[in-house]
Amino acid sequence: QVPLVESGGGLVQAGGSLRLSCAASGMIFGITTMGWYRQAPGKQRELVADITRGGSTNYAESVEGRFTISRDNTKNTLYLQMNSLKPEDTAVYYCHADGANYALEYQRYWGQGTQVTVSS
Repeated sequence: QVPLVESGGGLVQAGGSLRLSCAASGMIFGITTMGWYRQAPGKQRELVADITRGGSTNYAESVEGRFTISRDNTKNTLYLQMNSLKPEDTAVYYCHADGANYALEYQRYWGQGTQVTVSS
């Protein structure tokens, strides 16, 4: 069973929108913070946004005002609404969830990544 399953990536023109989703499986317990990172070719993975279980959010300066992170705790699902996309947003986007395994050991789980490509 895969702990996190992402969907929603794709190809979009500059100025367009995409919505990413990340569903956590039942193998993760007590999920606290969830978030999105991205990695462009030749660059380090960077934080895009994260959100606590209570709904407090944190955004990278480069996406503030364009991206919105949200979550549905009843479905253990994370979302990222991306508007006004720019070519520099092109990257593989990874979701993460901080939670416990069956042995109640807390760790950070990662999704498999979804490609977002913004054409100019």
